[in-house]
Amino acid sequence: MSRLPLPFVVPDASQFARSLGQSLKTRQAERTAEPPGHVELLNLIARALGHRNFQAMQASRTLPELPTAAEDLPPPLPLSDNARKALMQFDSRGRLLRWPNKFSVQKLAMWVLWTLFDSQKVYSEREVNEILKAANAFGDHVTLRRELINHQLLTRKSDCSEYRKLPARPDDEVRALIGAWRALRRTRQLRTAAPVAH
Repeated sequence: MSRLPLPFVVPDASQFARSLGQSLKTRQAERTAEPPGHVELLNLIARALGHRNFQAMQASRTLPELPTAAEDLPPPLPLSDNARKALMQFDSRGRLLRWPNKFSVQKLAMWVLWTLFDSQKVYSEREVNEILKAANAFGDHVTLRRELINHQLLTRKSDCSEYRKLPARPDDEVRALIGAWRALRRTRQLRTAAPVAH
């Protein structure tokens, strides 16, 4: 196996240690007491982080987004009136500023928040709350979490111990909004990254 740096974050060290320990106990009960080889150990670590195996973990790593030149950006999809209203609910950092009054605008805003979750990951309620706290400026992550469930964009176990992003298909209106929202954030990132001329 070639050398490949693969940084990863352990969101909950205690959960990671429990999961890895359980995998090692199961392995020991099923086989000899010999320690795992390096490939098997990589797979055990990947599974403890919620991946199918080490290859799936490698495939899931996200590369840093490089700034895109304006001429390389795809032409934006036209925004409907509702999508324009939904976009106005977000600040330049991409945070939802207020809970929209109109249901159709609320629904579009939920799609934007849906993009913040990884479809391959199982989230705890605390992790969902942290994402939604960072994604809004009005301090009501509970409403956002409930509405993501109501709009069938997230699902959860009945005891609220696990949350998952549902595989949904955004329509053209939603895709246009998500593209405009990402462009808004990218513009801000480019402005803050640009050196200041004196």
